[in-house]
Amino acid sequence: NMKKLASDAGIFFTRAVQFTEEKFGQAEKTELDAHFENLLARADSTKNWTEKILRQTEVLLQPNPSARVEEFLYEKLDRKVPSRVTNGELLAQYMAEAAGELGPTTPYGKTLLKVAEAEKQLGAAERDFIHTASISFLTPLRNFLEGDWKTISKERRLLQNRRLDLDACKARLKKAKAAEAKATLWNDEVDKAEQELRVAQTEFDRQAEVTRLLLEGISSTHVNHLRCLHEFVKSQTTYYAQCYRHMLDLQKQLGRFPGTFVGTTEPASPPLSSTSPTTAAATMPVVPSVASLAPPGEASLCLEEVAPPASGTRKARVLYDYEAADSSELALLADELITVYSLPGMDPDWLIGERGNKKGKVPVTYLELLS
Repeated sequence: NMKKLASDAGIFFTRAVQFTEEKFGQAEKTELDAHFENLLARADSTKNWTEKILRQTEVLLQPNPSARVEEFLYEKLDRKVPSRVTNGELLAQYMAEAAGELGPTTPYGKTLLKVAEAEKQLGAAERDFIHTASISFLTPLRNFLEGDWKTISKERRLLQNRRLDLDACKARLKKAKAAEAKATLWNDEVDKAEQELRVAQTEFDRQAEVTRLLLEGISSTHVNHLRCLHEFVKSQTTYYAQCYRHMLDLQKQLGRFPGTFVGTTEPASPPLSSTSPTTAAATMPVVPSVASLAPPGEASLCLEEVAPPASGTRKARVLYDYEAADSSELALLADELITVYSLPGMDPDWLIGERGNKKGKVPVTYLELLS
């Protein structure tokens, strides 16, 4: 054991001397080929960007730093992370409690309850998204950093040691040959140095091949991360689509409440160049005012008395299926084309839609207005 310790100490000292002399330009250094250097640079870049993407995704899914630290500790202790109430669910709880105290039958109380229900649905959707994204995206990135990358790093350190040993052997052989030129007594020393160099070269070449294979495996890592990225986008798309549907349903329900103010006020000067669905209604042709048409929420729309404006109409493509809530609305099917126009005093989130001999109100957010 003592001999082994002494031998290890000697090897470590030799490597330290070689490394120091290289830094000061006093020793030659074996350079890796350009392809190998490119593999090393790509591996380092992959590791660095994977860490950054992982950390920022964790911030996206859990903005609270204290909660992130808590979850990290649970994972390190190999314990299940406790379920946490989302911000949306907490907001829903407060709104429901406020409605109960302020009067659940009042317009404000009823609205609070409806919004609370939607916020609870948003919170549940967020919880599902966080869970799915963690499994399909964060976990594979962590597995790479804590598994494959540690293996690569270990083999790279071993390759560095083999290179230092090789260059130290080259330096010893060079010194032995220089001494041999001065005295014939150094023949054995040269033979020994050459033998050590052959062994060191063999070990270096073997380790270089092992490391090269691991570095080339980074291509497979990219393929795996690409698949995980697609899964992340899919889960994020599902989450935002659920949120969009929940809020559309909420807006629709609130619009039927008496005494509500959802969308009843048009902007004073809407941006004419805007192409967003919510402002496109401001640029629609407007028909002359219908005498029997009351303000939104006070009377039903008299569809028989509504006609397309003389200034023209626009075509619109339906983005999503829409089920009419009552006889004043027009049911829609995704991808169909309909004719649309606006009425004075209408909620800017709605248009009049016509398809054949059928007409009715349609939500702007379900449409793509065509030029």
